[in-house]
Amino acid sequence: MRRRTCLLLAGVLVSASACGLTSGSPMVDDVRPGSIGKGEPLKGADLTVTSKEFTEQLILGAIMGIAFEAAGADVLDRTGIQGSIGAREAVKSGDADGMYEYTGTAWITYLGNSEPIADPQEQWQAVRDADLENGLTWLSPAPLNNTYALAMNQANFTKYGTKTLSDVAALSKKDPGAVTLCVESEFANRADGLPGMQKAYGMSVPAGNITQMDTGIIYTQAAKGSCVFGEVFTTDGRIKSMNLAVMRDDRKFFPNYNAAPEINTKALKKWPAIADVLAPITKKLDNAVAQELNAKVDVAGEDPHQVALDWLTEEGFVKEG
Repeated sequence: MRRRTCLLLAGVLVSASACGLTSGSPMVDDVRPGSIGKGEPLKGADLTVTSKEFTEQLILGAIMGIAFEAAGADVLDRTGIQGSIGAREAVKSGDADGMYEYTGTAWITYLGNSEPIADPQEQWQAVRDADLENGLTWLSPAPLNNTYALAMNQANFTKYGTKTLSDVAALSKKDPGAVTLCVESEFANRADGLPGMQKAYGMSVPAGNITQMDTGIIYTQAAKGSCVFGEVFTTDGRIKSMNLAVMRDDRKFFPNYNAAPEINTKALKKWPAIADVLAPITKKLDNAVAQELNAKVDVAGEDPHQVALDWLTEEGFVKEG
């Protein structure tokens, strides 16, 4: 479940076809316009949607595809590509027409910048401007910001009272043994992960207080209190379901990872209504919505596509039948 990791094979970026994009299946939802897609402005369009393989991406890919269906398009579902590079390359090459991507991922991982831009709108604008040269057009971003955070259970929150990362840094100086961390191996070594966070906040956590483990285990360990703080993603549904308290990044160290539609520019020029169809949906996607939808999959075991369809219907964006 890594949205920011480049998929490498023998040191070479894997092509879209090598990532499984050769397969796909038509979306066959019985949907019609609700508040979006009126007049079916995409009627006659054959559009392909893609996504990465983790829960949130599968849901966002389905949301995009179902919206296109309601607006009259025939849609091919090629969501669930492993790694980050494959899905992006598919949209870039025209093998797919669109996906929801994250601004921070594009700015740092794809476009090679080392310093994030603190203002989320400016970050999106910089990515949009740079990616136009790559044949990609970024539509307006969602409030949804799937970035890093530290979280703790309610018992530890009551005990230590930390609300921000600055509070965590102060606690690490006052009581070094109190700050124990459960993190992924990648986060433990990334400049925009633990090393950079400690530097930015003047935090010094002894190596013996840091345990590396897989993503899913971190949530359960933090919930049990096996580690006081766990590395989490801010839109993960398990934060709410496990009642974890998230530490605010008060110095805005972590990059903004706002989700936004990344559309093949040629496809957008041919079907400009894509922008109008997606705009109100994207505007509605915030962290609370993402946590709720992600939890339905990761906690309740529901199907990502059905979760997307149910949400679009409940919000009135599309109608079934």
